[in-house]
Amino acid sequence: MPAGVSWTSYLKMFAASLLAMCAGAEVVHRYYRPDLTIPEIPPKPGELKTELLGLKERQQEHQN
Repeated sequence: MPAGVSWTSYLKMFAASLLAMCAGAEVVHRYYRPDLTIPEIPPKPGELKTELLGLKERQQEHQN
């Protein structure tokens, strides 16, 4: 293995990094909540807007 690392250490590190990558992707996916609907007509340039989860709710609470 590279740099004289044993197979067991290599596989443990590989599994840990894969698990961390998947967990991070899940956290980001849940935070941003992507809109998975497909519109009939694609939006014009500049019309597509993305929003953070709960951002409008927090702004409305501060206004009240």
